[in-house]
Amino acid sequence: MKQSLFFWSIMLICCFVLIGAAAPDSNSDTPQYTKDNQLVRPDNYRNWIYLSSGLNMNYSPMAGDHDMFTNVFVPQSAYQEFLKSGKWPDKTMFVVEERSAASKGSINKQGHFQTDLMGIGVEVKDAKFPDKWAYFAFGESNKSAEANPKAACWQCHEDHAAVEHSFVQFYPTLKPVAKKLGTYKQAAENPQ
Repeated sequence: MKQSLFFWSIMLICCFVLIGAAAPDSNSDTPQYTKDNQLVRPDNYRNWIYLSSGLNMNYSPMAGDHDMFTNVFVPQSAYQEFLKSGKWPDKTMFVVEERSAASKGSINKQGHFQTDLMGIGVEVKDAKFPDKWAYFAFGESNKSAEANPKAACWQCHEDHAAVEHSFVQFYPTLKPVAKKLGTYKQAAENPQ
């Protein structure tokens, strides 16, 4: 009886391990995809390296109609590789967290502070994509997302990013690294 109970306990544990191994891991530092090729939202990105924040940044001539902060995060392993080579390794993910901005609240008398999560954008460098880079948008509760159409983000990053498809020109700790390692496109400073 004890051997039978022990056997079934081991079998049950093995099943849970296999089920866990088969499910996409949203806490991974590399991109995880569903069976239909959607990116699984990387929920642990707040444990990654913080690169920078922007306030009301807008890449189109039309001004936005609300105040928003964008916070950029990248996995520790990708960051360490960038420090060595000035390039991003395959499977790098950038998370751009979008948060509302407010100026009135608590004891604040001037300036802005971050409030509610509005969504996140994820940029992925992955050789599985024809153009190596893909872009994904997640609402507050989306657990997975399909890649944005190429025209939505890809071309802007291709034309204006300082290093590969990343806007290193806005990351004050990485800009000097890229310049030192010779991977920085100076044209990103003053686009035509």
